[in-house]
Amino acid sequence: MPIDFFSWTLIGLFGLAIGSFLNVVIHRLPRMLEAQWAAEAREHAGQAPVDEAPYNLAVPRSHCPHCQTPLSWRDNIPALSFLWLRGRCRQCQAPIGWRYLAIELLSSALLIWSVAAHGVSTSALAWAGFGCALLALAAIDADTTLLPDAITQPLVWAGLLAAALQLSGQSLTDALWGAVAGYLFLWSVYWMFKLLTGKEGMGQGDFKLLAALGAWLGWPALVSLVLIASLTGVAGGLLLRARGQLGEDGYIPFGPFLAFAGLWVMVWGPLPGLQL
Repeated sequence: MPIDFFSWTLIGLFGLAIGSFLNVVIHRLPRMLEAQWAAEAREHAGQAPVDEAPYNLAVPRSHCPHCQTPLSWRDNIPALSFLWLRGRCRQCQAPIGWRYLAIELLSSALLIWSVAAHGVSTSALAWAGFGCALLALAAIDADTTLLPDAITQPLVWAGLLAAALQLSGQSLTDALWGAVAGYLFLWSVYWMFKLLTGKEGMGQGDFKLLAALGAWLGWPALVSLVLIASLTGVAGGLLLRARGQLGEDGYIPFGPFLAFAGLWVMVWGPLPGLQL
């Protein structure tokens, strides 16, 4: 059944709201993990726990990171508040990062694409969730070089479940071998690089992310995923070097490029001639 303009508008607005929540996850989840690790380190060292104010995805209220002023409802409307305030805090006029708006718009675009490609269905919801998870992982890894297990591991299981329920278009066999082969491929690269250089070339979160991509997109897409991620990673590294923003160790997180590859294959499919 055709979707009218009003319904598309509602879908887009819902996508903006999802993007607003993703911004909270991107900002807070790494800090929650750091607090958890610090508490575990104190416990291991036999130190008394520190009484800290609650900090999670719901508490405290959203606030300006510069002046700490809590945001009112009118300053917390996805996309519209950013545009109305011209990208600045109402109280202190400090600039608001452009990425907040970008994440909201991309989330909205992902939801619209999912419905356009799969109709109003559970499959559309599944693919939108997959894409939004990749957005969050890419931003978190870019900021912190972390790919949290709290997202990567459920994403692997969600891909296998989506295949089992015939929501992703992959057979359960292709999804299972995609997860296994994706994990083992980067695991092998990691250990080969470490044995040859004595250094760690990537984090273990990358293994899990490629496993999740394999679970959702199937093992035949793995060559395209790795090639796209590698080429865009090299291009990103060269760009950062040209701009003088590459660190002394030359390390850049690989997660954003894997996420980009996953979104590419999700929307346009594997590269021609490279699907196994």
